[in-house]
Amino acid sequence: MPTLHFRRVERRHTPRVAVFANLIIQGYDQDNEKFRIQARSHSVSGHGGMTILDTPVVLGQTLLVTNESSGQKTECRVVSVRTATDGKHVVAFEFIAPNANFWNMTFPVKGAKPLRRMVPARVAL
Repeated sequence: MPTLHFRRVERRHTPRVAVFANLIIQGYDQDNEKFRIQARSHSVSGHGGMTILDTPVVLGQTLLVTNESSGQKTECRVVSVRTATDGKHVVAFEFIAPNANFWNMTFPVKGAKPLRRMVPARVAL
C-alpha cells in the first residue's frame, strides 16, 4: 500500500517565490581567504533566499549579499547547505537584521491562502 506524504507546517515567515536576481556574495572560505562570487537567487522570501555557490560555506557562516539591481547590501546567515550532484552547494540564507525590501517586492503575510487561477468560462459557439 502506498504511503501518503503530508506537507509539514510552514515555518517560514513569508512564502518562497522563484525569483532570479543577480547577486554578489562575499565571505571567507575554509582557508580564511576572502571570496567574492557573482550568483543568482533561485528562490527568495521576505526574510532571505536560496542560491547555488561553487565555494563551500558552513552552517551559521555570515555572508555579505548584494542585490546587483538595487545595489542594496545586507549581512546574512547561512541556514542550510546541501551539496548538489554536480559538486556545487545549494545555500539557503536569512537576513541577520530586518531588511527594508531587499528584493524590491511585496510578499504575502504569513498564513495567507495562495492565489488561485481563475479558469475562463467556456465560450459557446
